[in-house]
Formats: sequence, structure tokens, C-alpha cells
Amino acid sequence: MSQTATLTQTRMLNSQDYKTLALSALGGALEFYDFIIFMFFSLTISHLFFPNDMPAWLSQVQTFGIFAAGYLIRPFGGIVMAHFGDLFGRKKMFTLSILLMALPTLLIGCLPTYHNIGIVAPLLLLIMRLCQGLAVGGEVPGAWTFVAEHVPKNRIGLACGILTSGLSLGILLGSLVSTIINRNISIEQINDWGWRIPFIIGGIFGFVAMYLRRWLKETPIFIEMQKRKQQESSRKIPVITVLTDYLPQTFLSMLLTWVLSAGVMVIMLMTPILLQKQFTFSALEALQGNILAIIGLIISCTFYGILMDKFAMGKVLFVGCLIAIVTIAIFYWSLIDHRELLLVTYPLAGFGVGIVGSFAYFMVKVFPTDVRYSGVSFSFNMAYAIAGGLTPLLISLFSDFFSKMAPAFYVIVLFILGALIGFFLIFNAKRYIVKDIT
Repeated sequence: MSQTATLTQTRMLNSQDYKTLALSALGGALEFYDFIIFMFFSLTISHLFFPNDMPAWLSQVQTFGIFAAGYLIRPFGGIVMAHFGDLFGRKKMFTLSILLMALPTLLIGCLPTYHNIGIVAPLLLLIMRLCQGLAVGGEVPGAWTFVAEHVPKNRIGLACGILTSGLSLGILLGSLVSTIINRNISIEQINDWGWRIPFIIGGIFGFVAMYLRRWLKETPIFIEMQKRKQQESSRKIPVITVLTDYLPQTFLSMLLTWVLSAGVMVIMLMTPILLQKQFTFSALEALQGNILAIIGLIISCTFYGILMDKFAMGKVLFVGCLIAIVTIAIFYWSLIDHRELLLVTYPLAGFGVGIVGSFAYFMVKVFPTDVRYSGVSFSFNMAYAIAGGLTPLLISLFSDFFSKMAPAFYVIVLFILGALIGFFLIFNAKRYIVKDIT
């Protein structure tokens, strides 16, 4: 490699890089925004989209089931979008995914309820969630792949950290919107029409994001690969290559995604509901704590991304997961005897969870350019479909019928798994990292 090329690959992030990061984060931010508003208004949705004589716990479980359906279909959407993204370019699929995500979000805010059209109401809600799931399957993996191939090789960790922080802004926006609605609109008004507002806002936000993404450019690494690649009469399907040639990388990426899903879904997204149901905090208290926790997460994602560029990834993962275990344990056990510390311990737990922002660094570095999108997408979506789809149901049931500390045990066990993976990579990371992005 020439000296000029080497300098290009080791430069600092410039204004174009930050523009790419910002535009890439928009779709993932919409995904997390949609997730958290659905969770925050799940009680209202369960009342409005199911019969009034249905037991509250059953309608809540069915609401989470509809939500989970969007996650269970993610792998199919991710495989299809990543397949064409690896063959024809990241940008085209990247733009399409946000359109297919924004439209159902907007339509959810306009759906008639069970009182209006009966059983058709939850069926329409299910269809909207399935459409969102198909689109979301290619969004976050596409964003990670896109920015990793745009930025210098010595800034991939920082870029992935900043991008994940940007995705977390969707959680913050959802939490802020929910807080404003809860503070300014009565419960009766929320049940009547107020719950629709955040979904309509999300749909409009998605269309604006799609328009702004017009200024994104295809990744230089993909363009260079296309120039070098010889035209063949038949091409091997990218996901088949991933499963046959990169199975260990895929397995480790799926395990890390499982840990990521536990940290984000339980601590950041489900805990505000659990604080109200299991620990009798008010909605306003829960949302205020959640906002501070999200800010801690945003700071932490970037912090760990910087560390990934400076130290061995295995060491960062190992230490970061241990810190997450300690902070999550402090947070949950403080809810029993030190409720007044919520606005201190919840942000601390949010910062601990931020280690998940560096997981993308591993994923983008272990798959080569020609199958990177498919490798990251298959690993992330398959694991998230299983873990993300089942976690809300399991946590809700276990918390109601066994122990209100069940979420803490679940998340801590998974971060122990994350620490073990980090320890393994301390000695084995070099075996998996591909050459075209190192």
C-alpha cells in the first residue's frame, strides 16, 4: 500500500465522515424510537386492541406477542436486503429499508381500534409490525457495514460507537416524547387519541430521514471490490458463503447479539414499564430515570468505541462486560432498599450497558467485503429475532409469576457470557479478523 493510501486509512474523521455517520444513524434511531414508544404505550395498546373482558395479563402478553412477531420475521428481511446489498451496493438497500419502516409506523398511528372494527384491529397491528420487521432486518446491520467501509481503518471502533450512540438517540427521543405526552395529556386523552401522536411523529421522522439519505454515497471499499471482482456466469449466494466459510464468526456474532439484546431491551426499553408495574414508581419517575440512563448509554457507546481503536478488542469486551454486570446489579438491588437513588443508579446501569456499542466492531471486522453485509445481517437478525422476540414475553411472565428481580438475573447471566467471549478473544481474535478492513 502506498504512503498516501496508508495516511488516508489512518487519518482522523472529517466532516464527510460525520455526515455519513449522522445520516446512517437515522434509520436505526427510528427503529429504537418505534420500539420504545410501543413498549411505553403497550398497556394502552393492550386495552385498545383486545376485548375489554380479556384478562389484563393475557392482553398484555398478546400485545408483546404482536410486537415479537416483527422480530421473528427480521431474519428473512435481513437476508433478502443484505443479499442485494452485497451484490448491488449498500446505499440502495439502505434507502429502501427506511421507507419500508416509516410507512407502517405512520399507519399504526392511524389504525382503528378493537372497539371500531373488532378482531381486524389486532390483525392490522400485526401486519404493520411484520412490515416493520422486514424493513428493520437490513437497517442496523447495513448502517454498521456502511460506516465501517467509509471511515479510516483506525477509526472503525469510534465510528461504530458513535453510530450506536446515534441509534440510542431514537430511544432518547421516544422517551422524551412519551414523557411530554404523560405530563401534558390526561390518561383518558391518551387512551382516546394521545397514544397515536408518537407513532405519527415517528412516521414523519422516517420520511424526512429517507429524503436526507439521498446525499449518501456508496462505500469506497465496495466500489473497489466491484472493480476487482471478475464477472462470473453464476454467483454464490452471500449468506451461503457466510454459513459455509465463516461459521465460527457467525456463531460468536450471534452470541454477542444475544448479550446486546438483553442490555438494550431489558435495561433500556422494558425497565421503565417494570419500574411502574413491579416497583410502584410513577410513569414520570420511570421516564426521567430512563432519560438519564439513555444519556449514560450514549456516552458509553462512544467511550468504548474509542477504546476498541486503542486496545485489543477481547480485553475491552471482557472488562466492559464485567463493569456492566456490577452496574446492573447495583441498579436493580437499589430498587428494593434505596429507591431514592433511582436517578443515580439507573444512569450508571445505562453507562455499563454501553459496552454493547462496541460489539459491531467485532462483527464488521470478521466478514470480508463481498459478504460483510450478509454476515452481519444474518448473525444480528437471527439472534435478535429469537432473543428480541422472546425476551419481552419471558421477562413479563417471569416478573409477574416468579420474581421481580428476574430481569436482573437474566441480563447479568448474559453479560457473564459476554465477558467469557471477551476472554476467549483475548487469545483468538487474530484468527477471525479479515484483511480487507484491517
